[in-house]
Amino acid sequence: MKLALAAVLLLNPLAVLADDYQAGYSTSRTCFKTEYREEYVPGTIDSPGFVKSWNETVEVPCQENPVANAPVYRRHVTVYNEVDENDCSDGAAIGALLGGGLAGYGSQGKGRWWAIPAGIIGGSVIGCSLDGG
Repeated sequence: MKLALAAVLLLNPLAVLADDYQAGYSTSRTCFKTEYREEYVPGTIDSPGFVKSWNETVEVPCQENPVANAPVYRRHVTVYNEVDENDCSDGAAIGALLGGGLAGYGSQGKGRWWAIPAGIIGGSVIGCSLDGG
């Protein structure tokens, strides 16, 4: 029985349940930055003061992705919608008056009943096209 228990414990695939691990591999990084430092040393009557300066290496957090932390430049673009300013109402009104007047002047008798409305419509179309529509 003891032999069976020892065999089960030794042959049981417990390593499959363990997390991934690679010996001798480390994922930590240290990043450094050089900073310029100054210190004013005050003087006395006998010796003047001076500024002591040096460079100091300081540990800083590493950037995961330098491209992700880069500044994003955006340009504002104003989009103007094209507006159709092609209005022919003035030309159509003037053309309708002139067309109706000419049709009334040129027609006689019962022909005026159809000539005047036709002149108004025709003059309106011609006036609109001449006005830029």
